[in-house]
Amino acid sequence: MSLFIASLNSGSNGNCYYVGNTEEAVLIDAGISCRETERRMKRLGLDMQKVRAIFISHEHTDHISGLPVLSKKYNLPVYITGHTLLNSRMSLTGIPFRATEAVQIGGLRVVPFLKHHDAADPHSFLVEGNGVKIGVFTDLGVPCEQLALHFSQCHAAFLEANYDVEMLDKGRYPIFLKNRIRGGKGHLSNHQALQVFQLHRPPCMSLLLLAHLSRDNNSPETALQLFAPHADGVEIAVASRFCETKVYEVRADAGPGISAATLAIRSGSLSPARRASTPAGVVQGSLGF
Repeated sequence: MSLFIASLNSGSNGNCYYVGNTEEAVLIDAGISCRETERRMKRLGLDMQKVRAIFISHEHTDHISGLPVLSKKYNLPVYITGHTLLNSRMSLTGIPFRATEAVQIGGLRVVPFLKHHDAADPHSFLVEGNGVKIGVFTDLGVPCEQLALHFSQCHAAFLEANYDVEMLDKGRYPIFLKNRIRGGKGHLSNHQALQVFQLHRPPCMSLLLLAHLSRDNNSPETALQLFAPHADGVEIAVASRFCETKVYEVRADAGPGISAATLAIRSGSLSPARRASTPAGVVQGSLGF
């Protein structure tokens, strides 16, 4: 009993995450081109014909830039809220969803929930199937009760660790952008992500993929060095902004002396979240945070 997961890309230059079983899969966001999505899935041994739907977290361009072509070419239903579709300015037919109301896609159950981010109607997702729960938690202004609730159920998760506080403070960004990133509706720092992991990690968690790392205000080495002393048996990896990850098979079976979830790797095959608006003058998804 397992699910297969991979990041096709993670960062302000594009986001796309794959979660599936042996029969069907979903994509969370489509922020890289259709051609690049196809190339990366082919390199991983993943079949686009198994993808049954695309779920969109919010309208920033690094989450939707490849959506019109990808959804049209493969005739994929797009699950997107009305406010997100309106603010995306895309001409496509979407299927609306509502926070906390599960959507069933074959053997996969996708549960959206609200998060803090400077977008019209931003959501995170928990994908369930075969007794396994996978979280896709990025673009988070602050940790909230809903994030804690859903993270505490995950066998594996993509969790934003966008910036190192010192690197952001000393970096080249203008003050308005620094304040946007750390202001409660932007992104999580490495230390905020670590706090989520330490406080809300369930016994069944076996894999954590650090996601949406900043190009200028973070590095994989910085994030991994912070998390390593606290891993306690959980594999910690980084979802790159430059290439796809390997495919991870996350299993739900247990054995003596191990956690409720074991991990196999297949290569080559806390306030309630509220709605937020994008501040004037912010160019969505075009900056290197």
